[in-house]
Formats: sequence, C-alpha cells, structure tokens
Amino acid sequence: MPCAVGRGGIVPGAAKREGDGATPTGAHRIEAVLYRPDRIASPCGWAWPLRAGDLWCDESGHPAYNRLVPAPLAASHERLWRADPLYDLILVLDWNRAPVRPGAGSAIFVHQWRRPGYPTAGCIALARADLHWIAARLSPGARLLVPVGSPRQQRARRLEGAV
Repeated sequence: MPCAVGRGGIVPGAAKREGDGATPTGAHRIEAVLYRPDRIASPCGWAWPLRAGDLWCDESGHPAYNRLVPAPLAASHERLWRADPLYDLILVLDWNRAPVRPGAGSAIFVHQWRRPGYPTAGCIALARADLHWIAARLSPGARLLVPVGSPRQQRARRLEGAV
C-alpha cells in the first residue's frame, strides 16, 4: 500500500526528536485505535471513540507529554477532533510511550493522508480506504514495521545477504 511519511524522512529511532518532522524506524506496536464516532462506525472491536475535547500533549517538559488528554490543556498539544478527515481514524503507535523520553517525539500515528505523497509531521499516512481496510483486520499487539532506508537500499541489503 502506498503511504506518506514525515517531511523529515525516515530516521533511526535514536535520532528522532520532537518537531523534526521525521518518521522513526522500528517495529512499532499498535497500541490503540481511535475513531470519530460522528463520522465513521467503529472499525474494530477494540477501537475507542474520540471525544470533541480530546488532545495529545506534545510539550516535552509536561507530565502528560505524548499522552491523550482531555481539554483544557495549557501546554502545547494537538487537537484530535479535527475539521478535516485526517484523524477520523487513528492507529496509535507505541513510539516513545513506555517509558516516555522527553523530546524524543510524540503523536506518531497512522492516519489518513491529505493527498498521495504529501508528507506528514512524522506520522505514517495512508489512503482512507487502505487505512480502514487495515483497521478492520488488526488485532491487539499488531506491529507496523518502518524499515531503515529506501526500498532500493532494502532490496540491495537483501541481495547482499543472499550472496
């Protein structure tokens, strides 16, 4: 499935920083599925409905950093209940979640893209139909693999290993 990644490219997890716009590599566990109940039906049996005041704290020094929190929140945050459809369905990845490392990046999700190939702020974005297809088939604990390097580099490594 085609996807979009962060405007900062794909970086090794150890290099990921808050605000860098990069997507971290790794085998990320899908911790939760969140959805807008006023726009879509629950995509799977373990999805949680979003509420109009739900936020995600992205202020490194705040105790709620990289957590879902209710409004109001004075600290820097991202609104999950958006006017556009980008967050109608969110797969929450376990990036920097337990333990939370201040400044190592927050709100790394899988969500709907704006348009094909348009970069994100560090998330992975898919076509709406593809995202819904995946969400309907997920089971708790599923992982999303974000490999190191371009597809061409990955193929070259596989070929080198086969020789």
